[in-house]
Formats: sequence, structure tokens, C-alpha cells
Amino acid sequence: MTTSDASDLASDLDSDLASDLDSDLEWELDEAAAVFTEARPQLFGIVYRMLGSVAEAEDVLQEAWIRWHTTDRTVVKNPHAFLTTTTTRLAINVLQSARSRRETYPGPWLPEPVDTSNDPALGAEQAEALDLALLVLLERLTPTERAAYVLREAFGYAYADIARIIQLSQAAARQLVSRARKHIAQGKRTTVVPSKRRALLDAFVAAARVGDLSRLEQLFAEDVVSRADSGGVVRPAARVPVVGRRKVARLLQAYAEIFWTGVTAQPLDINGEIALGLERNGELFCVLTLTASAGGVDEILWQMNPAKLDRVRRSWPTTPESPATAPA
Repeated sequence: MTTSDASDLASDLDSDLASDLDSDLEWELDEAAAVFTEARPQLFGIVYRMLGSVAEAEDVLQEAWIRWHTTDRTVVKNPHAFLTTTTTRLAINVLQSARSRRETYPGPWLPEPVDTSNDPALGAEQAEALDLALLVLLERLTPTERAAYVLREAFGYAYADIARIIQLSQAAARQLVSRARKHIAQGKRTTVVPSKRRALLDAFVAAARVGDLSRLEQLFAEDVVSRADSGGVVRPAARVPVVGRRKVARLLQAYAEIFWTGVTAQPLDINGEIALGLERNGELFCVLTLTASAGGVDEILWQMNPAKLDRVRRSWPTTPESPATAPA
């Protein structure tokens, strides 16, 4: 064999080796992406329930993917456990900083709504800890309490797994979930059935449109609270929660003409509950939800922050509004 032949053979071997390495690397990346894609719905469900923000949840998942992509996956015995642990711990870190930001938020902070018509449970084993009113209550919890509660109540994780994820003992994990349940029970009431909620929504909108003070007061519980998240950029919107049957009714009466002129409303499936999308001049500008118990409407939530409505706008229905919610 000549020197030239040997050189050509070595070159061919190097090329084949490089090609094999590229193929192996491509296969490993495809496999990593497939594992992450399969786990993603549940990972998103966990993080969204912890943060109440789709944008922040997406950022956490992006960071989790980078860590999964760059880690030595040959030593990972349980990829799903690795991804759950990584995303939960990242979400705890984000929530710790988010709490301080929300303290200086311009007006009431409300969770970012999600259209759940295609995925009512958002990756969970049960549609728990998802409705907007409950997400507001979860703001009372510490980051680790919230993580433990979400993992247990929405996803059915064993206490041993929760303890491993949040790096505490099983006894401590049980205490976190117990404390979280107590905090939530203090503010949660037995809600009406979905059909009753829809009827209340329609009755509320009908009364609010014309500022019918008497009818509004009849619909409200004594300690009803109205919260409007405008992000500080939308008017008119109360900058503080308004509490009490008379105060909320009078507020709605005062703003009836200003707020409701030209507005149409369509039903939406938001966070697993019936809600109304309010539209003016062909654009969704508010997602309206309420909670109600035997005493009447307990809470009215107005999500008006444009930045938090982008994703709902993408699935905004084009069917005509129902007669009950058509503009006066």
C-alpha cells in the first residue's frame, strides 16, 4: 500500500467515524426531546399552578429543557422524576422572587387565565388547584407549601416523592400539605354547580350592564369582593379590591355606562370553569369569572391586563354571542 493509499484509507475511516458520532448524537438528542415532550404537559401543569403565570411557566420549562439537554442522561435512572424535580425546584426559586414583585404590583394581582377547552386538567391526574379563585388563595402559601400542595392535590404524588423533590423529610412534607390545606380552607367555600354558575354569570352581566343596584345586591353575598387586574395600564379599573355587597354594587352602578357600552360577551372555558370573555370593537379586553356559594356571588375577578390576555385571544371564539350576554 502506498503512502497515498494509506492516507486515503485513514481519511475514509475518520469520515465514517465522524458520521457515526453525528448519527449517535442526533439519536440521543431526538430521544431526549421525545422524553421531554412526553413529560411536558404535566410539567407545565405543575409550574403553572405554582406560579399562576403562563409566561413564567414557559420560561421555567425552557430552563428545564436546557438542563435536561446538557446533563449526562446516561446516569439518570428515572427521566420523569429528574424533570419533575428540576422544574419544581426552578419554580420554587421563581416564586420566591415573584412574591416580592407582586407586593409592588400596580393594583390587585390575578393569575393569567388559560383556555382549558382542550386540556381541562392541564396535565394533572385531576383538575385540582386550577381555577382562578383557588390560584388566588394559593398566593397565601409559601413557595414550598405551594409546591407540596400542588404535587399532592393535583398530581397525587406520594409524600416520599414530594419530600425528595423539595429536599425535606416525609414528616415535613406532610406538615407542608396539611398547613396548605388549612390556609386554603379558611378562604374557600362550597361553590355552586357549573350550571348555576353560568346562570349567575348571565344574571350578573345583565344587571351590571344597566347598573341595577337592587338586582346586584340580591345576587351578592354580604362579603363579596371584586378584584380587577389591569396591570396599571387599563381604565376604568379599581386599584384595590372592593369588599362588601353595597360597595361593590355601587361601584358597578357608577361604571355601568362607561364600562359596558358596546361590549359583547361570550362563554369561555377558563381554568376548568365557565367564564365570560368581554369584547369591545372586535377585541377581547377582559376575562370575567366569579365564584358563588349558597350565600350568593362571593368573588368577582376581572382580568384586564393586556399582557395576560394574549394567549386567550389566540383561541377567542368567533361564534355569535348568546342573547343573554349580547350588548344592550
